[in-house]
Amino acid sequence: MLPKIESLDNQSIYFASDFHLGVPSREESLEREKKIVRWLDLIKQDAHSIYLLGDIFDFWFEYKHAIPKGFTRLQGKLAELTDAGIPVIFFTGNHDMWMFDYFTEELNIPIYRKEQELVVGPQKLLVGHGDGLGPGDTLYKFLKKVFRNPLCQWLFARIHPNLGISIANYWSKSSRISSAKSGEGEFFSEKEHLLQYCKAVESKQHHDYYVFGHRHLPLDIEVAENSRYINLGEWVNFFTYGKYDGTNFELLTFEK
Repeated sequence: MLPKIESLDNQSIYFASDFHLGVPSREESLEREKKIVRWLDLIKQDAHSIYLLGDIFDFWFEYKHAIPKGFTRLQGKLAELTDAGIPVIFFTGNHDMWMFDYFTEELNIPIYRKEQELVVGPQKLLVGHGDGLGPGDTLYKFLKKVFRNPLCQWLFARIHPNLGISIANYWSKSSRISSAKSGEGEFFSEKEHLLQYCKAVESKQHHDYYVFGHRHLPLDIEVAENSRYINLGEWVNFFTYGKYDGTNFELLTFEK
């Protein structure tokens, strides 16, 4: 459970997701990683806290004594922020669900694996990555259970890191963010799974904002009166992020 925040005291909470570091090439990923570090340097001036809502890496698997190579600039910057007292909160996505204790122990970043309610003063936000929520997508929901099964994780960990990470990186090249498959940018209006999920939750319990990633489209949609669904977009094409001041939520673009 996320701790309740009484007041932001003229600070803001920042949200971003779907950096997908590692694709489509090492060079492009590195350029994007440097851009993310510049963004973190910008927002740290007034950041109360920073929420990273999944798929920060296009692939991540922690072996007991090994992690995927690269991404040192981002990790160094995150360590700098937490050392300075700025909380960073990480939600796993479908590409980095195999994250265990490395970020928590080395970077002092708590890890959440499902959506959580964030209470800021009188307002409530429901935040998470967003994968597997809403109707449909039954194949992925089944695969998600398989990938999160401790036995499956144990078996994959038996593969040597050189081979295991190579297999995963090969699979990563065919992901929808790197292959830009048809329909990636299409908005399905009321048929959007996450929008349907938000409306179903809102019918039972009010939230001022529903904040998710995963969909790869920057979206700000009315769920009900005084309730909005925000999708943070992604950082391969849009470079969008969320800024919340305790009352209003803005979708902004970095270095447009």
